[in-house]
Amino acid sequence: MKKSKWGVALETNKGILVIIGGAEDKKGESVILKQAPEMLEKGDILTILTTATEQPEETGKVYLKAFKRLGVDKVEILNINTRDDADDPDKCKIIEKSRCLFMTGGDQLRITSILGGTRAYSAIKELYRSGGIIMGTSAGASVMSSTMIVEGNDNQPARKCTLKMAPGLGLFEGVIIDQHFDQRGRFGRLLCAIAENPDTLGIGIDEDTAIKVYPDNHFEVIGSNAVTILDGKSIQCSNVSELNPNEILAVMGVTVHALPQGYGFNLENRKAMRLKDEKRAD
Repeated sequence: MKKSKWGVALETNKGILVIIGGAEDKKGESVILKQAPEMLEKGDILTILTTATEQPEETGKVYLKAFKRLGVDKVEILNINTRDDADDPDKCKIIEKSRCLFMTGGDQLRITSILGGTRAYSAIKELYRSGGIIMGTSAGASVMSSTMIVEGNDNQPARKCTLKMAPGLGLFEGVIIDQHFDQRGRFGRLLCAIAENPDTLGIGIDEDTAIKVYPDNHFEVIGSNAVTILDGKSIQCSNVSELNPNEILAVMGVTVHALPQGYGFNLENRKAMRLKDEKRAD
């Protein structure tokens, strides 16, 4: 069986995603960021991509310090701030040589509008396709999916026509990701997203919490809080397509899962699972 340079079977056509809800621990045990050194081998390069933030130097240094403290051997900071940067062969080579790419928080539209259709975007997709590791926090998490939430009401009841969505990077298909989920009261806006796209899974990730998505289409929850999953396939009916755009959303039959660390989700059969039970069954 043909394998990528990272030893991953090319037939899987993907690597590993670590999708973080923001505000992850950088100075303590750092359970989430520690995933990087646990997966990397000596000599592997981790690149911090700062495109999402308008403070790239400062943000890059924060994560450089965090990953170095955790024992990552080789860390690069890559500031891509314009579309010209994103087509610069020298900058793209940094991505091509990396084993792991970490996307910081900031504004997810900066990521897609700067990277979309560029050589850097192709390099990111190829890194993932060939078995590399893509990590992202906050905006860097939302952008992983094919469709991402750009704007919506926090801490308010779900209301029709209050959500703004846009195409993401398309690394994680069939889902819509929201971050800072419980801390910013985003259940309502993710519910709107799923009512509008009922075949899609809504994944709300709390702060200092992440999902680790494996090539076999399951993920596990990591961190100190929880992940909320909204499955719209079971929706019986909603008023999302009716007139009166400022109405409160009505939706019936959504399946909801709340999963802390120690639990996971099978994306193939859309079933939540307790991971130690799965291991015992093996």
